[in-house]
This record gives sequence, C-alpha cells and structure tokens, in this order.
Amino acid sequence: MKPTQVLQEIRKMRFEKAYEGWNEGRLTQAEAASILGVCERSLRRYMVSYEASGLDGLIDRRLEHTSNRQAHTDEVMAMTAEYRRQYMGWNVNHFHGWYHRTGGTRSYTWVKKHLQKAELVPKTEKRGAHRKRRERSALPGMMIHHDDNL
Repeated sequence: MKPTQVLQEIRKMRFEKAYEGWNEGRLTQAEAASILGVCERSLRRYMVSYEASGLDGLIDRRLEHTSNRQAHTDEVMAMTAEYRRQYMGWNVNHFHGWYHRTGGTRSYTWVKKHLQKAELVPKTEKRGAHRKRRERSALPGMMIHHDDNL
C-alpha cells in the first residue's frame, strides 16, 4: 500500500470520529477541523461529500490517475532492451549520450534509474562523510566549563 493510500485511510478514520463528535454536539466545527488538520471550510466540504456518497466521497481521486509525464512501459522496455542488445557494459553517461542522439528525450537521471532498476547497471556505494565530527581534544590553558547548579 502506498503512503498516500495509508494517509487517506487515516483521514477517513479521523473524519468519522470528528463527524460523529460534531453530530452529537460534543465538538464545534473548529474543533473537528483541528482534529483533521484542515480549515473549517474544508471540513464543511468533507461533510457535504460524506453525506452525499459516504466514506467513498472522501477519497482523493487525483491519486488514482497516473501522471501525464510518466514514461510508458513500452519506452522503458525499448530502452533497456537496446542497452542489453548492443550497449551492455557501457557506462550510463556514454549510453545517455547515444540515447539523446537517437531521439531520446529523458534525463540522465531517468535513464540511470531505469537501468539500475533493471539491474543492468550497478548502483554505486554511498560515499563517507567528508568531514567527520570528533570530540575536541583538551589543550593546555583551555577553559573548563563548570555547572554551578550541581
């Protein structure tokens, strides 16, 4: 389950409790809205949707649609197949140059991510911290901090 779906389910559960409390008169609209983390106007919109379609009215339909910018599976498969067929062993930078010359429109990062996902190119190990924190060494004449509250 995606994190956005989990958040939707949590919002549904919180809304049910807030709506129930408002309906019984235990909560004001402002208090119910603060439980959900939204403004009063959004709470009223949620209430109208809930009364019209039940809990299904609270679902954010925008999350069901795929992005228009997302690459089609055919494009990803064609690129990885071409890498396997003719360019196996090339590094991502050289392959990306060829990809752009032949009409590819995706970024270097996109190409690298999909080649790594297909396990055609290994992921590089993370580098260590450039400057590592360490305890300061005591020097002659250095002041000692003393807490008087002890």
